[in-house]
Formats: sequence, structure tokens, C-alpha cells
Amino acid sequence: MRTTTLGRDGPVVGRLGLGTMGLSYRYAPGLRDRSKAVSLVREAVDLGVNLVETAGAYAAGENERLIGEAIRGRRDEVVLCTGGGLLGDAGGVLRPAGGPQALRDAVDESLRRLHVDHIDLYLLRRVDPGVPLEESWGALAEQVWAGKIRMLGLPVVTVQEARDAEAVHEAAAMAAEVSLFTRCGLDDVVPYAVERRIALLAGAPLGRGLLAGALSTHDDLAPDDWRRTQPRFAPRAIRHNVALTRAVAQVAARHEATPAQVALAWLLRLGDHVVPLPGTRTSYHLAENLGGDRVRLTQQDLTDLEFLPYPAGAPEA
Repeated sequence: MRTTTLGRDGPVVGRLGLGTMGLSYRYAPGLRDRSKAVSLVREAVDLGVNLVETAGAYAAGENERLIGEAIRGRRDEVVLCTGGGLLGDAGGVLRPAGGPQALRDAVDESLRRLHVDHIDLYLLRRVDPGVPLEESWGALAEQVWAGKIRMLGLPVVTVQEARDAEAVHEAAAMAAEVSLFTRCGLDDVVPYAVERRIALLAGAPLGRGLLAGALSTHDDLAPDDWRRTQPRFAPRAIRHNVALTRAVAQVAARHEATPAQVALAWLLRLGDHVVPLPGTRTSYHLAENLGGDRVRLTQQDLTDLEFLPYPAGAPEA
């Protein structure tokens, strides 16, 4: 797998990381299996994936406990990414919690759940509208100076907000939902990240399953799947959005690849600093996703993909 670095002087990571939210949170609760999830994370590390992403808000901390179990005895092989600034319950409801003390507590709780003595990359998951960004960022910078965190990552912010935060402490990464379906900020945030040598962690790179061709209708989602509540998966919207994936499938056919691999290849093509974080529950899709690093899109492919109509429904609420 090709590699890049987190920030100016950070660790080397593979160009594809592993997002683990779906192993214990929001997606298809009836299909979750803790032992299989632990094995999947270990398999990903075996295959060369070293950036593993979790969060304290995923399943009220349960996801971090799962990741802590999965990397036990393999800590040196993993660049561990978690984050705070949000509180979540098992049902998927999130609320901002960006106060300095809340963030200090969140860091300590993550360390306990993960059973580690430091976190490689800690993401501020959301800007709390009730707390100045500099206060939240400053509280996390204190945790870096205390040795609990090595690097910090920003959430979706404006370029000016990023500059204000970096006046307090540099950012090694920015995390955002980015895919062929979600291109917000690509005109300004990506150039800023390139200028500052900040890694862009692309969450939901497969459109939460839509770009992988895993879904055809609203009824393909389990009754208790969180995506049923999201605008892009409403019955009328999902019909429109599934139709958009046909163009992705046509590009995939030219390369004897899958739509998921093309969607990931498109993200990798944005720049060496872009690190998609696809998630999966199966070994098959893990191997499929890693194959996206081998797809080399042509200029015609890129033109065809750039002119995809915008999907129906807003991104994650």
C-alpha cells in the first residue's frame, strides 16, 4: 500500500485507514458480532492497515473498548486515532461537548477504554457552538503537553477557524465526510490542508454504503439501522442516489474493479495527504476496499466522475 505522513513530522500511515464506527454503532445492529469485529481489526493490521479510527461517542464508548481489545499486544503496529467533543448514546443521538473540562475527561476515559498510555491522533469531532474553538483546542493542546496525546486533528471548520486553532497548536489532520457524494469544502479546505501539510481524513468515503453498490432501496436497510433516519436514504432520495452509482460502475468496469474501489481511487487521486477511512464488517469487503489503492483512474474516468449530478438529500445529520 502507498503511504503518507500525518502532519509535517508525524508517523507514516497507509493511504487507506480503517473506520470502525459500523462495527458497534449506528449500522445494522442485528448483524453486529463482537468477536468477528475484533478479528476484522486484527486482519486489517495483518494486511498493512495501520491507521485505525474510533471515537468515544461511538456506542457510548463501547467501540473504543472493542478497539482496545483488538490491538492488545499489537500497539506498536497501530497509529491509533480517536476523538471527543461529542457525547453519544447507544441509539446514535449525538450532542456537542467541547468544554475544556469535558474534553480533559474524554481523553482520560478514552485512554482507559483503549488500555493505552497515549493516543497517537486525537480528533476534535465537532465545534461546540457554545464554546470558542480556541478554548476547546487549547484544552486538547494541554493534553499533548501532558504526553497523553501525540497529535491533534480538527473537524470540519472554515479556513479561518483552522488558522485560529493553529495559532494555539498545529493540526496534523482534518477529518471530514468526503466522497463522490460529499464534496463540500474541497475548493478551500483541501488547498489549506495541502499548504499546511495537514492530512485529510475522509470519513464515509463510500457514501455510507451507497457508493459500494450495497444498497438498492430503502427497504434494504434493517428496521433499526440509523441510516433510515437520514435524508439520503429516504425512499425517493435513495432511488435517485442509486442511479448515480451506475456511472461509477461504468468506470469500474473499464478497470475490472468494483464501484467501491473506484470511489476510493477517486479520493486517493485528490492528493497524497488524503487518507480515506472506509469501514466494513467482512473480510471480503476489507480486501475489496484495500484494492482501491491499485486502481489508477484515467483523465476520462475523472471527467466522467466529476460530472456526476449532486445526490438527493443532505449528508449526515
